[in-house]
Amino acid sequence: MNIKFLSASVLALSFTCQAAAQDLTVAINAPMTGSYATFGNQFKIGAEAVAKDINEAGGVLGKKIKLELGDDACDPKQAVAVANKTAGMKPAAVIGHFCSGSSIPASQVYAEAGIVQISPASTNPKFTDERAGPNVFRVCGRDDQQGAVAGAYIAKNFKDKVVAILHDKSAYGKGLADETKKSMNAAGKEEALYEAYTAGERDYTAIVSKLKQANVDLLYLGGYHTEAGLIVRQMRSQGMKTVLMGGDALVTLEYWQITGEDGASTLMTFSPDPRKNPAATEVVKKFKAAGIDPEGYALYTYAAIQAWKQAVEKAKSTDSDKVIKAMEGMEFSTVIGKFKFDKKGDPNLPPYAIYIWKNGTYEQL
Repeated sequence: MNIKFLSASVLALSFTCQAAAQDLTVAINAPMTGSYATFGNQFKIGAEAVAKDINEAGGVLGKKIKLELGDDACDPKQAVAVANKTAGMKPAAVIGHFCSGSSIPASQVYAEAGIVQISPASTNPKFTDERAGPNVFRVCGRDDQQGAVAGAYIAKNFKDKVVAILHDKSAYGKGLADETKKSMNAAGKEEALYEAYTAGERDYTAIVSKLKQANVDLLYLGGYHTEAGLIVRQMRSQGMKTVLMGGDALVTLEYWQITGEDGASTLMTFSPDPRKNPAATEVVKKFKAAGIDPEGYALYTYAAIQAWKQAVEKAKSTDSDKVIKAMEGMEFSTVIGKFKFDKKGDPNLPPYAIYIWKNGTYEQL
């Protein structure tokens, strides 16, 4: 064997290992497969874009970000399994999860492991109200905020109409439906129907027929875009003109791909569109130049990693305790605007707004 060649190979491997040791692993955990994979893709494109931008600018404390993707399929049990696997990697931070039903149980694992967790999208109040530890944060709003806006809108604009509320029994769907009902009822409007449906089914004829029999004018749905799209289509097939309204889980172009024109007039709540935020102008240009629309939670994922980076630089360390201390009280400058975290780990971002779907896209009212 050529000794010189062997020595060169060992030296090259040594340099490779040293370079890898300099990387900072950031885990991105979300539904990468399954019915809600579109949201996992939003996380992925946001994370890849910010990692590229940060690495090209010199990295974090001179180290490159390396992403590790974890697939929870929006399933609580799988989320815990992914969280345990992630904890074994000892990443510098975890960005995730998407579904509140995944983030809440997974947060227990990250708290025990002492890993900073920032969710770009989990909106259930329990995620921070019953915070697993000081390591848990989110850069999105909460369902009690979102439900308050939706409930008030329904009470004002559908005051004399028949309103029904459905939910999918998930932490997100039921939580959002309940908050909307609470707000709507407080404003003096009562629902004619409040029921649960089973996510993942294809035929909702029975429940749609019940809505038709009740002459429902507006259906508020606490759940995700896949089932919402099917229910809209099945309402239209029965000749119903009922308006559907939902939450931020309808913020994906995949919703329109399911509904087509049947989805026109659908209402939903979402934070002020980050794509129109002046702070995101240059980043959005890069996305569009690459043929990508940074819809939904792509920019929230970008912002989550920006916030973590800024805290690391303030702490001058990736040690979780030091980063957490730095995150408390500091103001972050991100693509979704400037914000601070409160004592629960929630951001002081602008309130939710009402959006409407038409012509294949959504726009703020």
